[in-house]
Amino acid sequence: MSARPSLDAIVVGSGPNGLAAAIALAREGHSVRVYEAQSTVGGGARSAELTRPGFVHDLASTVHALALLSPFLKSLPLAQFGLEFAHPDAPFAHPLDDGTAVVVERSIDATVSALGLRDGRAYARLVRPLVERSDTLMEALLGPFSVRHPIAMTRFGRHAIRSAEGLAKQLFESERTRAMFAGVAAHSMVPLDKIATSGYALGLIIAAHAVGWPVSRGGAQQLANALVAYLRSLGGEVVTDARVDSLAGLPPSRVVLLDVTPRELVRIAGDQLSRLYRWRLTRYRHGPGVFKMDWALKAPVPWRASDCRRAGTLHLGGSFAEIAVSERAAWDGRKCDRPYVLVTQPSLFDPTRAPPGKHTLWAYCHVPNGSTVDVRAAIERQIERYAPGFRDCIEETHVMSPADLERSNANLVGGDLGGGAADLAQIYTRPVASVNPYRTSIPNVFLCSSSTPPGVGVHGMSGYHAARAAMKTIRA
Repeated sequence: MSARPSLDAIVVGSGPNGLAAAIALAREGHSVRVYEAQSTVGGGARSAELTRPGFVHDLASTVHALALLSPFLKSLPLAQFGLEFAHPDAPFAHPLDDGTAVVVERSIDATVSALGLRDGRAYARLVRPLVERSDTLMEALLGPFSVRHPIAMTRFGRHAIRSAEGLAKQLFESERTRAMFAGVAAHSMVPLDKIATSGYALGLIIAAHAVGWPVSRGGAQQLANALVAYLRSLGGEVVTDARVDSLAGLPPSRVVLLDVTPRELVRIAGDQLSRLYRWRLTRYRHGPGVFKMDWALKAPVPWRASDCRRAGTLHLGGSFAEIAVSERAAWDGRKCDRPYVLVTQPSLFDPTRAPPGKHTLWAYCHVPNGSTVDVRAAIERQIERYAPGFRDCIEETHVMSPADLERSNANLVGGDLGGGAADLAQIYTRPVASVNPYRTSIPNVFLCSSSTPPGVGVHGMSGYHAARAAMKTIRA
């Protein structure tokens, strides 16, 4: 009879999902060890001085609204392990070519008053009931596909299942309001005429009003560091600089959880996967990539619309139609000369990210997956469009192409930040259509990355659900 493995669980990958899986297991008394290929933990939640000393930039994620809404992460005592959030005055803004901006405030009433009488009323009717049930909704939305909370989900679903284009045109009269809705829906990296893209906009708008769009004080790395510190307090282990190339190279354990994409699962698990399951994994689709830029600035961005200085996140792209063209181009594999650009300016609200009087800025645009086209000039033109004189504020620039992003994190396949295309055809069937999407064809190996439901976002729920599935094997 073989000896019982000394470890109950091994987790490969220390992104938020991997760490959430490890914590969920450790909280139940199971012995856990995490292996991370990089020298720092965090996966997409990492930070580094990419430009100059003293300027802290986030490598992928910056805004952590879902960390506050996540049923699992919000249950953890992360503040005791050094995590603090910095809240912008306004979650996001959408500047326009006339020098004004549509600002979504924490307050629904304040947002409504800025949208005008008709659009304000439509916005309130749409958003207020959902925000009032945000906890219930997030329990349902951040779980695997289920029929939990049917009344709340029915109210949400009758709007969320629509395309962003269809819902915006039906509900909003003003092009300004429609443009704002396009900017937040475009976070999905899915064309705005596709079914369910309105759901992404609604989810993010709910978060904006329910908890805000905060950043982790000191950088996204601080969220990862707090998760690791809490895991270690529970007896868990974390090993960095430890790339895993095969399951055979891991020490014995009762279960293995992989915070990786389907492509990496095939690389690591190899011939141990069944032929059918492996074939199904090869059919998994990745979405557009991103071209990311970080700047060290000597002054804040000189936005023409002064209200933009109160917002942590900005959506640049003008009208709904212009943003829709940009998102369709990236999806279809084409370059766009006027791309939708997503910008965050965390140092305005978290001064620890830059030397006194200086600032950091972070932006990306969506590009075809694996694109090799340098679009830095297009991104800076879009910022200059709404902030004339921006280039005069730049002290140093750092650029990451889709290939650079993938080199920094193997999960960012072709620069895809979402772990896979997030259209309706795949969001609940990732990585394959299955009653238990976390279980692989190997009985004791589970997938716990954003390539499983509920998908993209710093919420840890993919890891939590995978851990729950793995516990059944541990206890068997």
